[in-house]
Amino acid sequence: MSPTARVLIVDRSRESRDVLSSLLARNGAKVLEARETWRGAQLADAERPDLIVVDVEEQTGVCEDSAARLIAAAARNDAPIVVLGAFKRSASPLPTTEFVAKPYQYPALIRRIEELLGSRS
Repeated sequence: MSPTARVLIVDRSRESRDVLSSLLARNGAKVLEARETWRGAQLADAERPDLIVVDVEEQTGVCEDSAARLIAAAARNDAPIVVLGAFKRSASPLPTTEFVAKPYQYPALIRRIEELLGSRS
């Protein structure tokens, strides 16, 4: 992973953000974090991350306006979106470069993120 890679994590769970953030930072990424999709959209606009990881909880859903803003910000920077979810890929409110079903293993998720970032070089 490039030391200049910027990854935005959007996840309501502090614990999940902390674990994923630590693993990515150890691999040299600059990590941005947001709890809510609307805040993730703001960060994506301002910081232009190289990749966005969004955990979508089926029961809480994602605000359509915030999702649209996040998608637009990702598209402007050609940033892949990795969606983590406990539902079928077709049920995702976000278009995905990659869908990772829950429960997932962090090592496999990190490898996939590294592959996606590597393909951008």
